[in-house]
Amino acid sequence: MQNLLSAFFVGGITLAASAAFAAERTVTFGVDNMTCASCPYIVKTSMASVAGVDDVAISLEAMTATVTFDDGKTTAEAIAAASTNAGYPAHPQQGS
Repeated sequence: MQNLLSAFFVGGITLAASAAFAAERTVTFGVDNMTCASCPYIVKTSMASVAGVDDVAISLEAMTATVTFDDGKTTAEAIAAASTNAGYPAHPQQGS
């Protein structure tokens, strides 16, 4: 029983530490293939569907998506993959 309690204690500390290091992060992605007025909606919807994404702002003129997300729940790579899978390859821009 004591080993079981120890395992729960260590697991709880690990989870708490992970949550403590998670932070809100904002990354700007260059997005390819946005050519019409409906493209930003598709990119925004695909990126916003990733768990942990809090906000997505699209600029058709600049061909960018600025995404705010919880880096304890997702990664920039997962967000880019969601857009890429929808037909709009995305890549983090320098300095993001």
